[in-house]
Amino acid sequence: MRVRVFLLIGAVLLSGCGVAISEGCPRIPTYAPDVQAHAANELEALPASSVLPDFIGDYAVMREELRAGGC
Repeated sequence: MRVRVFLLIGAVLLSGCGVAISEGCPRIPTYAPDVQAHAANELEALPASSVLPDFIGDYAVMREELRAGGC
């Protein structure tokens, strides 16, 4: 009986180790040139202490990595 309980516990714990595999790539949004220009103007208007440019830079890197990966 104890062996069955341990096997059951082991099976439950190991079932959480599965990895989901996605077959598709996320959609990379496109922005119209006027929207990009507006965003650039807003970005330049931010105070020097703003952390938003760092976040936007990370977003740009992720977009490039997605493109490079065939997405």
